[in-house]
Amino acid sequence: MNKNLYLALNKSAVMFLFLALAFLGILKAQKLPLPPRANDAISGSTFKNQIEALNIDDREKQIYQEVLNGNVPNFLRDLKPITFSKSIKDSTYVVTYFVLPDYLAIGSDIDYFLVPMTPILAQKIAKAIGFSLPTKHMVDQIWSNASLKMAPTPIPPSPQMTTIPVMWEHNLLLKKQRKEALLQAPLGDLVAGHKKDVVISNKIYESSPKPVVIYGWHYQNGTPIQPVYAGHSNTYADYSHGIRLVQDSVLINNKMGLITTLLQDVDKSSLFSDEGVIEKPFYPVDKAQ
Repeated sequence: MNKNLYLALNKSAVMFLFLALAFLGILKAQKLPLPPRANDAISGSTFKNQIEALNIDDREKQIYQEVLNGNVPNFLRDLKPITFSKSIKDSTYVVTYFVLPDYLAIGSDIDYFLVPMTPILAQKIAKAIGFSLPTKHMVDQIWSNASLKMAPTPIPPSPQMTTIPVMWEHNLLLKKQRKEALLQAPLGDLVAGHKKDVVISNKIYESSPKPVVIYGWHYQNGTPIQPVYAGHSNTYADYSHGIRLVQDSVLINNKMGLITTLLQDVDKSSLFSDEGVIEKPFYPVDKAQ
């Protein structure tokens, strides 16, 4: 073989290996950007007791402070990659985005609370750390990629379903279900199917007052219990709702981009949305908006 050709091929192989290792490094390095959990941070059950008698505004102030202070289980810290490819017109896009392995929780790995919250609070938390909420299309992708697809465990509907006791009751049901599957999928693996997602959608801005848009809670066959629904106000949260934070930064053909920017692009929005362009890929953070 010609020496120059050999060197060129060798250089290309080295460069390919370097890029591959760098890419793998990026996949492994994505973490939830919160402070380490303090040694004296309260447990999920203690937090539940503290907020049980609070009104929703005071409750959500407490949730915000606990999350931003880092009182989040360690198993939620390492983000999970979702990778796919799609051809749009004459271009092929290889995309990797990063998501929480489970729904947002407060507490420790042993004693945590998958705490529902309004989309107003979810958006505030997401904005504070450079994250977003998923679209319907992304919820389906996350479910398809999950190591553990948990069967939904509904509680009969009642006026109490928006209260902390019922939210905690559901949390205990899910923890029991999760414990039974630890050998199959240890804590930190990507899990889905056990909550309805609060999602980004054009429906947020189609009515006034602004609604919360929910979707998901997939059966084992992949059919969601909850189709896209926007019938509750943005101050509503019940036991079945979960907050799956998604890192806004995304790898697209090995270049960094923002999901919220791509959702506003006529062509590339279809990478993340099955309802076309989402011009406002976020919730208002003021309930009066």
